[in-house]
Amino acid sequence: MAIPWLLPVRIAQALFGVIVIGLTGYVVSTYWDSWAWSDTVNFVLFLGCWTAFVAVPYLALSPIFFPRLAHHLVIPAVEVITMIFWFAGFIAIGAQLPPPRYCHTSACSSLQAATIFGAFEWAMFAVTTFFAVLDVKNHRRSGESAKTHSNAHVGV
Repeated sequence: MAIPWLLPVRIAQALFGVIVIGLTGYVVSTYWDSWAWSDTVNFVLFLGCWTAFVAVPYLALSPIFFPRLAHHLVIPAVEVITMIFWFAGFIAIGAQLPPPRYCHTSACSSLQAATIFGAFEWAMFAVTTFFAVLDVKNHRRSGESAKTHSNAHVGV
């Protein structure tokens, strides 16, 4: 059974991923700025795309519509990998940015906002990763893999 608070968190994760795509995409599109060629900015742009178009759709839709693809070990693996990626991404951007009093360009301000949204992404994935790992622990303890699965509906 799905956790009732998980769907709004997945929607927020996808929305924040799209916001990060917009913020970092703007920075990459500014050819005159030195941030446009930064590997760190490109990595955070990849993270936004990974989150919004790969990780969140897989994590949200595969248990419902494609249960054979939602392996009980793949779900936590995608959660852990995405959480580690976001931690590395927002820390790397934050370490390269100047202090706020020296940030006067729009690209620098966009990267500051992307850093904040990246930190929120990491926090949300840390929470969902905890529950995914806890679910794997409970799955092994209950011995569900040895039981036969019924075709009963979730709400029944």
